[in-house]
Amino acid sequence: MANVADLYKTTTTLPIIGPLVGERLFSLAFAQKAPYFASIHPRFTKIEPNYAELVIPKRRSVQNHIGTVHAIALCNGLEAAMGALAESTIPKNKRWIPKGMDISYTAKATTDITCVAETDAEQWTSDNPDLHVRVKGYRTDGVVVIEGVIKLWVTEKPSKDA
Repeated sequence: MANVADLYKTTTTLPIIGPLVGERLFSLAFAQKAPYFASIHPRFTKIEPNYAELVIPKRRSVQNHIGTVHAIALCNGLEAAMGALAESTIPKNKRWIPKGMDISYTAKATTDITCVAETDAEQWTSDNPDLHVRVKGYRTDGVVVIEGVIKLWVTEKPSKDA
């Protein structure tokens, strides 16, 4: 698979379509990877090794009974950001799979939500297979509405000879 960060950079720097249309095209394509990603209509705004950021627009399809962005939509956004980060960061000789999520809801999600996933470079070169991705979601006024970690299991890829 091509590096997700490289695909994002290529898509958002195409001279004819421009960065905003490029973000939307990349986001649409990425959301097809898993159907639940498409349900939140993510718009990636930054992808690079150890960092990914996307926006979940507040629209009726992601609202709950009190008119805020519902918890599952928030978790889907965090997981999409984590997936983009993992695919743009992981060394070629390793593979990853999510194994858990510890999340706290800290405020009402009353606006569009920016979801951020972050790691440190040394986490990916460690011999420890447990890797924790730090995740947060922010309202447009900067208030954190969700935060926690997504736990990954990172191992060596099996050799092709085995």
